[in-house]
Amino acid sequence: MSSQKKSKLTDNSVSNSILLGDCVEQLRTLHEKSVDSIFADPPYNLQLNGDLHRPNNSKVDAVDDHWDQFDSFAAYDAFCREWLSECRRVLKDDGSIWVIGSYHNIFRLGAILQDLGYWILNDVVWRKSNPMPNFRGKRFTNAHETLIWAAKSEKSKYTFNYDAMKALNEDLQMRSDWFIPLCTGAERLKDDEGQKAHPTQKPEALLHRIILSSTKKGDTILDPFFGTGTTGAVAKKLGRNFIGLEREEEYAKLAEKRIKAVKPMDDDALSIMSKKEEIRIPFGWLLEHGLLEAGAELQCSKGLVKAKVRADGSLYTGPHKGSIHKVGAAVQNAPSCNGWTYWHIKMGKQSVPIDHLRQQLRAEITGSKAGTIQ
Repeated sequence: MSSQKKSKLTDNSVSNSILLGDCVEQLRTLHEKSVDSIFADPPYNLQLNGDLHRPNNSKVDAVDDHWDQFDSFAAYDAFCREWLSECRRVLKDDGSIWVIGSYHNIFRLGAILQDLGYWILNDVVWRKSNPMPNFRGKRFTNAHETLIWAAKSEKSKYTFNYDAMKALNEDLQMRSDWFIPLCTGAERLKDDEGQKAHPTQKPEALLHRIILSSTKKGDTILDPFFGTGTTGAVAKKLGRNFIGLEREEEYAKLAEKRIKAVKPMDDDALSIMSKKEEIRIPFGWLLEHGLLEAGAELQCSKGLVKAKVRADGSLYTGPHKGSIHKVGAAVQNAPSCNGWTYWHIKMGKQSVPIDHLRQQLRAEITGSKAGTIQ
């Protein structure tokens, strides 16, 4: 990994590097359609007026840095349109972008994203378990930020690791409201004086979920507002590559030191669940491989509905004949049915879903003849 003062690159040999300088200028040095994913944590344009104090009169360490200050909404919009345009240029056709913001800027960013042709997939609410109180007592406590997840276009075949997110959420579909604490404690980077090094450092847990959900191992993730390198640290840990753009040299130095200390996970730990990538097992294969016999009796989980297996892998029960899914739907008078989980078979004293046999056959095939069956 390396930091570079100025970039005059004609290719993307900058993987796992931090490029110093204005983000738009640096984006223009990168090849078109060269990155798989983008995470952007741009200036929020907070429009702070005067100092903010706690009830004990101590000053709140708010975001008042020069990089968050713009002369007008028009100036902020022009800046965002410029960097988002360049981001779309360097994003692969099937890539996606995450943009985070607060009520100060997220609606402006959303409109610009749509104007530029991005296709919004979700807005995700990051609920902070430990938000800063509203000291003046004139508004609700601002306890969340909003992320917009968008594909490059409506036609993009973007990555979404649905099964991994479901596994992460104890086998329930991952929702669009994420309850994650602010970055505090040992994770928070400090400067030489022991003060927080960056006012808006994001928690690694947030980037872990973003990167795990929407990228693959080996993908390259671009962060045009790299700060102290949370994106790079998590990308390295999860076996992804990164490109960081940062205009403040002090932040870049902290990020480089931080990322250098990160140890990537081993390959086994990086393997994630994806049912889409599993080999397809037709029901008839269970008969061909001897896991079921023609004439075998299947039943629903309660044993109230029964069906017989035919030699061609179809089922019949009374007037209904067809696939495990079609017959399962017909006997329930339902529009559809997952026959693999609806139909059960007796194994000793137990009744187990036929999906158990499918998984057994899949393991045998992938273990001994991987790649030989299409």
